[in-house]
Amino acid sequence: MNYYIDAFRNYVNFQGRANRTQFWMFILFNLIAGVILFGIAFAVPALAFLITVYNLAVFLPSLAICVRRLHDTDRSGWWILLGLIPLVGGIIMLILYLLPGTPGANRFGGCGCGCCGEENAEQ
Repeated sequence: MNYYIDAFRNYVNFQGRANRTQFWMFILFNLIAGVILFGIAFAVPALAFLITVYNLAVFLPSLAICVRRLHDTDRSGWWILLGLIPLVGGIIMLILYLLPGTPGANRFGGCGCGCCGEENAEQ
């Protein structure tokens, strides 16, 4: 749950790195919240607008954590635009998100484990 909350704390932070655990835990909690909201909207159709409100609320945190995940693999955040390619864009992005991060520091910062001489291991 801390990973999900941390993504909201860093919702405008497009600097630094997000490891696979941080990224996929955010995606998992986002999926769980979406399923719960879909269930509520299915049971009470008048509350279907909650799905739109939630999607708007998580747009920037989702974008930021995706960019930080790409930074962890030593790629620029602009690679996220590959996701706009129909059909294959989503597959390419999934593969990039599944790749392991670069060990140690890269051009986007330390690895987050504290081994790179960084002051703050939490990102």
